[in-house]
Amino acid sequence: MRYRFLFCALVLVAILTLIQQRRNRQSAIASYERGGSHGIFQTTSKNAYENSPSSPPIHTNGALTYLLQTVSTTSSYFIDHTVPASEFGKMGKRLQVLGDWIEASRHLSHEITPENQNTLRNQIDQTALSMFPFLHNPSQPSFTSLSRMRRRIKPRSRGIVIPTGQKTFRYACHLISNLRDVLGSKLPIEIVYAGDADLQSSHRDFITGLGSDIATVDVLQVFNDTTLDLQHGGWAIKTFAALGSQYEQVVVLDADAILLQAPEIILERHKGYQSTGALLFHDRLLWQGQFKERHRWWEQQLEHHTPSDALVKSRVYNEGYAEECDSGLVVLDKRRLPVLLGLIHSCWQNTKEVRDVWTYKMGYGDKESWWFGLELSGAGYTFENHYGGILGFMNTDKKKVCSFAIAHFDEQDNLLWYNGSLLKNKLRNATEYYIPTHYVLDGEWEKGATKQDVSCMKNGEFKETSKEEREILRKSIERAKDLDARIEQFTTLEG
Repeated sequence: MRYRFLFCALVLVAILTLIQQRRNRQSAIASYERGGSHGIFQTTSKNAYENSPSSPPIHTNGALTYLLQTVSTTSSYFIDHTVPASEFGKMGKRLQVLGDWIEASRHLSHEITPENQNTLRNQIDQTALSMFPFLHNPSQPSFTSLSRMRRRIKPRSRGIVIPTGQKTFRYACHLISNLRDVLGSKLPIEIVYAGDADLQSSHRDFITGLGSDIATVDVLQVFNDTTLDLQHGGWAIKTFAALGSQYEQVVVLDADAILLQAPEIILERHKGYQSTGALLFHDRLLWQGQFKERHRWWEQQLEHHTPSDALVKSRVYNEGYAEECDSGLVVLDKRRLPVLLGLIHSCWQNTKEVRDVWTYKMGYGDKESWWFGLELSGAGYTFENHYGGILGFMNTDKKKVCSFAIAHFDEQDNLLWYNGSLLKNKLRNATEYYIPTHYVLDGEWEKGATKQDVSCMKNGEFKETSKEEREILRKSIERAKDLDARIEQFTTLEG
């Protein structure tokens, strides 16, 4: 727990520091970069003070003076010495320092003058903007700094975020129907796009007409796109859609995802998510030992880093498999400061300069940026218990299940969602729907040669889809076919 006892540590170290000779400030800054102690900001709880008793007030003016001086000095250093695009680990350490400042500022708000409080907040905001220029959008008064961005989030709100463009429009319509009409989800939905060329106004009108509480958000109107180029960023829009959403708790979905349980169940019942405030899902265990450069780079960025529980358990990281995260569904609670800062790190990884040279060369699109941002920023996060399984049909010898979809599970090993749309193979046949009959957990993958070729899984735990699951998919397909007819008529009229 990173932030528990922060206040006591702050007071103790500040007083000791005032008694002792002042250490060289540059040396202290260097210790930040190496990932050592954060000096007076040393913390132990990731959810500061949420479950801890109130701390005693400070009566030492020297401690407050040292706090302000240290923030001022370190802030100036961070601003003058920006983090190179290659230094993911260093950026994570700086975010941890930034988080400590924010927590210290919040907890000391009754102990320092409004003038000093404003000074501290401004220094934090200036430091954050030097690290993440995309947090300042001159055309959006509510999005000009880190502190304003945090205030923009609606307390106790929760909702679904679906990044969508013209190419995935049809699947997004199917997903909305799956959520609203079949699963009965009442969560509000944001459809996020990158400019009119990405999703035309007529398509936005169509999709918002599919139900209540569906809104569209142009991400280019939320963020300063100068360093992002989200219009041509592909996967990059996903992390920014999560950060830019006004929902406090966000369920981020790929347009071609299909759910077997309402997302409210995750928010309200998933113990792992409730514990950490971040839920991710594993990719398939593939290509063991074939991505050594990627693993060396991960290890380099994680130098001087204490691994999280999730990383300690990771078969990908520890056994040399290729890809850790299937980012088709990501759930985040942005009211938790470490999670929010970890998301900001993930967004930084998807800025144009960083993604073009590092993120998308060391991984496949945005996939690894989610867990890597949380890990490097010191935030807790939960992965599903199993690596990606398969949901499909039994082959003729009854020894394999084959399909084009990756299956994911809840904490009771029930099907939760899968990717690839309701179609049997969306890359080969745009009209062939089917209802999967079997799925496999913890088996061995036999990967198809290309994305258009079927993959199979063997030697795992084989299960049949339940009557209830098949009925959910039957209803979803029925409504998808109705939507296809409406979309065809709509596009014909569009001409």
